[in-house]
Amino acid sequence: MSEETPVSCSKCSAAWQKSGTTNCWSDDPASAPPKPGNCPSGAYDYLVKEAFEEYRGDSEESRIALVAARVEGLCYQRTAGSDAITPRWTRVEDTIAFAKLMGYTKIGIATCLGLLEEADRLVAILKAQGLEPLSVCCKAGSIDKRELGLEEEVKVRPGTFEPACNPIAQAEICNRLKTDMNIILGLCVGHDMLFNRRSQAPVTTLVVKDRVTGHNPIAVLHGQNFYYKRLQKQELKL
Repeated sequence: MSEETPVSCSKCSAAWQKSGTTNCWSDDPASAPPKPGNCPSGAYDYLVKEAFEEYRGDSEESRIALVAARVEGLCYQRTAGSDAITPRWTRVEDTIAFAKLMGYTKIGIATCLGLLEEADRLVAILKAQGLEPLSVCCKAGSIDKRELGLEEEVKVRPGTFEPACNPIAQAEICNRLKTDMNIILGLCVGHDMLFNRRSQAPVTTLVVKDRVTGHNPIAVLHGQNFYYKRLQKQELKL
């Protein structure tokens, strides 16, 4: 296939709903659902295999992959005498377990101004777990948004002072402090990208900013008659 072959694993949703599995979750080709025409395991099989080889060495990427797989197993509780499994850990617990298994101790927290209370609670939890949390707010420096070239009328509250978010500074401060890993706590879309691009330490996201759903963006994707189904029919007006 051409290297420009588009992929769309979301199409396997139908196979999952019908048989409870997909081709990539099957080890028996004879009984597995067929691969869709846009399956990355077909069009980009060589990339999949090349990428997996990177997990076999002694690099940090290989350690992260192994520890992530261990944490995935630890976050489920198996029931004796049954094949039933029950999730037992929250994302916060997953994050703590991952840091400990990786040997990370100095943990950067890139927090949104609107989640300072949650950041303080996270700091208390990480300290109680023997970790060293260091939190830095998105508005550090208090630089006016107009310094970005933003028009006054586009501010949230025109005519008032609004400091710009500075995710590059958040990342560089964490870099200077030599954090072992960093946690994103509610950074805006775009700001999280800049933080990820500049962070020298591995980054995980604990909270995703969503002002309407209480930072639970998957709510938009649930439910056939959910209000946000309109997004499939109407163009989002800016």
